[in-house]
Amino acid sequence: MSLDLDSGVARRIIETVGTHGVPPEYGFQYFTAGLDPYLSVIEKEYLASFIREGGSAFKMVIGAYGGGKTHFLYCIRDLAWKHNFVVSYVRLSPTESPFHSLDRVYGAIVKGLTIPLSPEELLSGYERGIKSFLRSWFSIRQQDLKSKGFFGDDLHEEFLREIEQIEIVESLSFARAVKGALRCLLEGRSEGFECICQWLNGEPYDRKTHGHYGIFQRIDRTTAFSMIRSLVQWIRQVGYSGLVILLDEAEQTPSLSTRQKGEHLSNLREIIDECGHTGFQGVFILYAVPDENFLEGRTQVYEALRQRLGTVFNTLNPTGVKINLEELPLQGVELLMEIGENLKRIYELAYSCVLDSNISQDMVRRVAEAAYNQRFGDIGYKRLFVQKCIQALHFLREKGQPPSLAELQM
Repeated sequence: MSLDLDSGVARRIIETVGTHGVPPEYGFQYFTAGLDPYLSVIEKEYLASFIREGGSAFKMVIGAYGGGKTHFLYCIRDLAWKHNFVVSYVRLSPTESPFHSLDRVYGAIVKGLTIPLSPEELLSGYERGIKSFLRSWFSIRQQDLKSKGFFGDDLHEEFLREIEQIEIVESLSFARAVKGALRCLLEGRSEGFECICQWLNGEPYDRKTHGHYGIFQRIDRTTAFSMIRSLVQWIRQVGYSGLVILLDEAEQTPSLSTRQKGEHLSNLREIIDECGHTGFQGVFILYAVPDENFLEGRTQVYEALRQRLGTVFNTLNPTGVKINLEELPLQGVELLMEIGENLKRIYELAYSCVLDSNISQDMVRRVAEAAYNQRFGDIGYKRLFVQKCIQALHFLREKGQPPSLAELQM
């Protein structure tokens, strides 16, 4: 099997996976295994149809730390881009974007906005966030208008007309901010553009500064949902299919106070309910967590959430909410073996070498079995496997023979 991949990219994949055990932003697809049954259903039932036609949905992805949650979310991101969705990947954390503080989650969503990107753009580095989004749309529309014969004053007037046609129903301040930012770009007023984007990012409101642009609303926990709805409405207005929000719970919540935990659960319930409202259109939200322990409680909010999160997603029940990465059709050692074989092909390309297939296959199986036997340990067995697999491939390339499990410290 040949890989449509150059050796430099292959080397970066091996470095990222071998060092940290995490998927690179580009290249993860070359060693993806076992996810197709879930991904094909999500693409067919949601991204290619229901969501782009104005529906909205929420899914909870369950996978242990090092169990492939981020890899799965990256796969969803690429499928969403394929169908012209804007994507925001948010790594939730108690300090920067805690789920119990919805206004900060809104800010993280806005700062994570990414339009569909090519492999070249992903590899060369790219900007994300509302500023990049506005500049990108401005540039695309400007080029489009020029191709239609608009130049000079005519271009300026036509662009102003398009800006004024932007109608965002939910929040007047959000609409004014977007229009003001685009006018600043059109007129070369960088300071005004930065000021407006500061507000759009959910940073502190200054009535004197922001009021100059017709912005009279603070972004706080009472207005965060309105801002998210306005954001999605605008994204759809300017020609994208909608917004896919990928929330990755980087740390679990045992350190939260009782009040914060209650707000966390309440916000989650509100997000789930929002996806059932007709006014929330073109939104697909995936919330990735390591387990369901945060649902263990006896108050009413716990029971309400358990009811909303009770159904299980699979190929026969796409409307189910819970996507459990430990219940994929391909699991255990066989799954790891397929990942390992894919990594071996990438490795050979990265280091311009050919490893003996029989020796490497047996080596990968032994590493897979050893990693799977540690599936109840602190480190996710999938992460442990890919790191040790790369280490074993290094050993085989240098020594000409496979390492023992003791040499791999397994």
